Amino acid sequence: MNVLGAVTGLTYYLSCILLFLLRIAGQRGIERPLGFAQIAFAVPLIVLLITAPRFERMPLYYVQAVLLLAFVAFEAVVDTILRVDFRSTRWAVILYVMFFFAATGGMLGVVSLAGPAWLIAGAAAFLAMGGLAFVQRGVTGL
Repeated sequence: MNVLGAVTGLTYYLSCILLFLLRIAGQRGIERPLGFAQIAFAVPLIVLLITAPRFERMPLYYVQAVLLLAFVAFEAVVDTILRVDFRSTRWAVILYVMFFFAATGGMLGVVSLAGPAWLIAGAAAFLAMGGLAFVQRGVTGL
């Protein structure tokens, strides 16, 4: 389960990096299919939560996994399915960015359970993702 958590977190970071790079490059057509693909991250997150008691996970583990699961659900409904334009309202963007970084940052704790090499890869991907999030916002306004 530790490796599943690490792969889930790292793959989510990489999918966000891909999304941000495509937006920066002006390739907006892939956003919606990639958004639907990111919904699939709910499956391993649910598995991690269901198996957590068997591995006697600390309460923080549940918070970390639930935050990303909640963010994936939010993205699925608001951004991918309903396509609500909330990015033009400053307070909504601030709340969204806080939610995004809380959810993705929390997954570093889940990633770290698989060992130091996974943590290093996860931290590098998280930092790259975080930097690209702000670069793509500056370039595209999204």
